[in-house]
Amino acid sequence: MVRDALAQAGYPAHVLVACSGGPDSLALASVAAYFARRGHVDGHPVTVGAVVVDHQLQDGSPQVAAQTADALKELGLSPVDVLTVTVASTGMGPEAAARDARHSALESAAAQQGAAAILLGHTLDDQAEQVLLGLARGSGTRSLAGMRPARGILLRPFLGLRRADTLEICDVEELQPWHDPSNADPAFARSRTRVEVLPLLEEKLGPGVAESLARTASILQLDADYLEDVAESTFAALAERSGPELSLPEEALADLAPAIRFRVIAKAAAVVGGQQPSYQRLLAAEALLRRQGSAGPVELPGGVSVYRLSLAELDAAGRRAARGVQPDGGATVPREGARCGKLVFRPQKPPQK
Repeated sequence: MVRDALAQAGYPAHVLVACSGGPDSLALASVAAYFARRGHVDGHPVTVGAVVVDHQLQDGSPQVAAQTADALKELGLSPVDVLTVTVASTGMGPEAAARDARHSALESAAAQQGAAAILLGHTLDDQAEQVLLGLARGSGTRSLAGMRPARGILLRPFLGLRRADTLEICDVEELQPWHDPSNADPAFARSRTRVEVLPLLEEKLGPGVAESLARTASILQLDADYLEDVAESTFAALAERSGPELSLPEEALADLAPAIRFRVIAKAAAVVGGQQPSYQRLLAAEALLRRQGSAGPVELPGGVSVYRLSLAELDAAGRRAARGVQPDGGATVPREGARCGKLVFRPQKPPQK
């Protein structure tokens, strides 16, 4: 699995293993160390380093990080960096905040070491938990597609491996993994999914639930990639920029299949500085296409307003612009006649200091 992941990544010359000291990442480090000792992957030279991220969220975390670093050095990985991060208090939740801080530290370590790939120890069980959590949140295809085997320089070669297999690898290699107590803490939704929900599903529905959930993610990844490609090309063909604003022609937008239309609207919001809208906010923005006359605004996350300008309003604004009269609100309107109305995305002005 590690060899295949590195081959698909183009045989990077230096690889970085992200290791928490837990069984999954420690098992991954031991496999990567095999290639480090050989000095090559399929004849392509390779060196392997590691990074341990201390999130400072638990008592004794510096000791755990130091012990993990020692174990990685004994495996033959070099260099081994220990990075301490501060997890910011944000509205995204502690798990997401810790992940963002960790990924930032990993990217920094990769840049410093000159690593072209970072290996992460997520397993098939992690993938199954991800899909279940996405279902519980009512998420769309992108979320249900789970974690990708490769995204940028992040590689997850163990996504086809069960967590029990990583424990066995550690046992065979005589490694002593650290077991994070938060993984069994019922205060976290992921921990409840791991300790209570998945075992119950296996008991009631029979074995193989985790594999089925992971297989669902793999199928949806193909669907999500295709839809994303179509939405990207469609957006590029329809989007019109006017200063900080962006507009989409309503007739062409309304003619799109809903799966593409929602994605195009989300892309428009992101381009003008917004965040990924919820399904409810996307529905509200899309509903403007069914309104008579100009309508809106609908507020989207990240400080973006979206509203509909009817053909009549565009024509009237064009006539005012021809006479040198600015339309209300200072909106920029093209002087040429429009054949249809537009859905306009406008970033909100920052508050005056």
